[in-house]
Amino acid sequence: MSKLILTRRGLLKTGAVAGAGLAMPTIFASGAAAYTNEPKGGTVTLGFNVPQSGPYADEGADELRAYKLAVEHLNGEGDGGMLNTFSSKALKGNGILGKKVTYVTGDTQTKSDAARASAKSMIEKDGAVMITGGSSSGVAIAVQGLCQDAGVIFMAGLTHSNDTTGKDKKANGFRHFFNAYMSAAALAPVLSNAYGKDRKFYMLTADYTWGWTQAASMKAFLEGVGWTMVKDVRTPLATTDFSSYIAPVMNSGADVLILNHYGGNMVNSLTNAVNFGLRDKMVNGKQFEIVVPLYSRLMAKGAGENVKGILGSTNWHWSLQDEGTKAFVKSFGTKYGFPPSQAAHTVYCQTLLYADACERAGTFNPCGVAEALEGFEFDGLGNGKTLYRADDHQCFKDVLVVRGKEKPTSEFDLLEVVEKTPVEKVRYEPDNPFFKGGSLGKCNPGA
Repeated sequence: MSKLILTRRGLLKTGAVAGAGLAMPTIFASGAAAYTNEPKGGTVTLGFNVPQSGPYADEGADELRAYKLAVEHLNGEGDGGMLNTFSSKALKGNGILGKKVTYVTGDTQTKSDAARASAKSMIEKDGAVMITGGSSSGVAIAVQGLCQDAGVIFMAGLTHSNDTTGKDKKANGFRHFFNAYMSAAALAPVLSNAYGKDRKFYMLTADYTWGWTQAASMKAFLEGVGWTMVKDVRTPLATTDFSSYIAPVMNSGADVLILNHYGGNMVNSLTNAVNFGLRDKMVNGKQFEIVVPLYSRLMAKGAGENVKGILGSTNWHWSLQDEGTKAFVKSFGTKYGFPPSQAAHTVYCQTLLYADACERAGTFNPCGVAEALEGFEFDGLGNGKTLYRADDHQCFKDVLVVRGKEKPTSEFDLLEVVEKTPVEKVRYEPDNPFFKGGSLGKCNPGA
């Protein structure tokens, strides 16, 4: 028989042992479930929780497309996508641990309460053994906390706040996306080289955890290259017209505007800024510039002509020429008729990484899965060599600095990679002040 042992991470199965009458931990006595939503039949259910409404709905729609593609590939349908390029060869296209993958979906509405409610329903009513998704750090942090309490793994989608793997990190949560600190570390030297060292910047910042940590990171790194902050103004997430926030910039003495906005917010604020004529102004004897620290192709498409020449950062871009990216772009493009966004890429990777960890651990137990992910180094998923750090469950990889293309060749060819910042330049220690507070705690297997 197999021997079951309870470690600091929960249930693990070791090799076969002789004899009978082994004393079992109390948690497994009397037929109790070993962990939350242990799959009993021939299927395993994943919960895809994305913004199907609200300011980040475009990202949510692309996430759902990628999730469905990942499920097809895991179940042996289609061309296999990045299963063919992934450095780990544990996935065979026969589901996860021999069980066919099914899924349920929810709408986060880009609201923390709605996201928690939908995740709770997927866990309690639909039997989801893992929750993934989201395009807002406020949502990600809320759902990550819920998953920790419920005893399921949370594979975060788009969440860029330092806090997700900083003060709000959890043992059951994992993030493949980069963060605000990494964006600022990669962007500051590029901005200094492009626009000079003696600059004055004004920031408009989305008023929630991502915006706060993005603004703090940009301030620190830009001041580090000699820039001076004039003002940082917070804007509500529900804002659609930013005119009243743009007008004061005109007479502030700033010669750079940093838009710490994402999704529809960024499209609207950038459009308002351009319509005010900011990009045509000369201030302090310098051409006025606008920067968008966190970019996506979907945002670039929404902003149209206004993104040309605008610098920012991104987690991944479909134009990369590594084998993983080419395989994913081919699969996604064949199915949907257009290239994937960074949102699509991130959640596709997270789904494969979860499935692969289950295979390598030999269990769906969240504590076994967590052990398999911690310290896991891999390649072939489009970001080059990547590490899932055990200390905080943050992925570390190269960061892309991009710019809106001046002469796009299609409606999808809107961004160009101007610099790939090596991971060594954006890596930080777990006790870095930007990530202080909080503790991973212990993995919770739930039931």
